Amino acid sequence: MRKPCVVFLCTGNACRSQMAEGWLRHLAKDRFEVISAGIEAHGVDPRAVAVMREAGVDISRQSSKVLDPAWLEKADVVITLCGHADEHCPRVPARCRKEHWPLEDPARAVGTEEEAMAVFRRVRDEIRARVQHLIAREKV
Repeated sequence: MRKPCVVFLCTGNACRSQMAEGWLRHLAKDRFEVISAGIEAHGVDPRAVAVMREAGVDISRQSSKVLDPAWLEKADVVITLCGHADEHCPRVPARCRKEHWPLEDPARAVGTEEEAMAVFRRVRDEIRARVQHLIAREKV
């Protein structure tokens, strides 16, 4: 049986989409095929890796990738995680559901290191809640 394919898309595939990929793999185990990508590839943000590690999820082996249109062709759900990605997302097939999760960009956090990490943690936890809801809806 074919697993549903979820594509998480953001601008640089550095923070939000990487965390979403990590959460879906961690929470749903192998029930989904999951891909994260960006309109550009900015590299995986070390703070994203750190806050996910704090939550028990290792995303250190994930890589930052530019969206391959072939991934959209096999996707069942495409989720954009920022306005830029939502506006620049290529057209998805009619059978594919597109969702937009307007999440704050933790990479733009200002202040002390601890203040920046607090933003990463808040976004991480919001992504976890949204991924849990996605898993419950998909019932795979």
